[in-house]
Amino acid sequence: MNLIITCARHYEYDTELEITNILDEIGDSNPQIATTEFSGILYVNTSANPLEMINRIRQKIEDEPWSIRYTMRAIPVEALVETQIRPIIEAASSLAKKMSKDDSYRITIEKRNSGIASEEIITQIANKIPNRVSLKNYDWVVLVEILGTETGISVLKDSNILSIQREKRGSLE
Repeated sequence: MNLIITCARHYEYDTELEITNILDEIGDSNPQIATTEFSGILYVNTSANPLEMINRIRQKIEDEPWSIRYTMRAIPVEALVETQIRPIIEAASSLAKKMSKDDSYRITIEKRNSGIASEEIITQIANKIPNRVSLKNYDWVVLVEILGTETGISVLKDSNILSIQREKRGSLE
C-alpha cells in the first residue's frame, strides 16, 4: 500500500471507481485498491508515483472541480509496518533522514482501532529525530496513520497531503 484514500462512509465503491479512472489517466491501468475494515478508508497500491498522483488530482480539481466527487483525502504512504511501537519509531526515524538539519517538523498521529497511546509514539519519535519540533511553523509532517494492525508512515510536506475540500475552496478564491 502506498496511498490511503478517504471518502464519505459507504461511498467506497464510487471512490474506488473514481481513483481507478484517475490512475488509469496517469498510466497505472491495474492498481490494487482494497476497502479496509474502516468505513470510508481505502488502501491503494499503485505503480504510479503517489506524489505524482496527488499532483494529478490537484490539477484535475483545478481544471474540472466537478470530476472529483467522492475522494476526500489522499495521503501518500512511504512505509507500512505492523502496529507496534518499535517498527513505527524505526520507520519514522529512518524516513526523517530526508530532512535537513535546520528543518522543523510536527508529528501527527491518526489512530483507528488501536490501544497504543499517541503520546508514547510522539515522545519516542521526537527522541529519535534531532530536528526542532514546531506545531505551527513546521517544514515537515511526520504522519503516522494507524489502521488496526497496520500502520502507514510518511514524512511529507503539507502540500503532499491532499484535502479535496481545501483544494476546491482554494480554487474558488
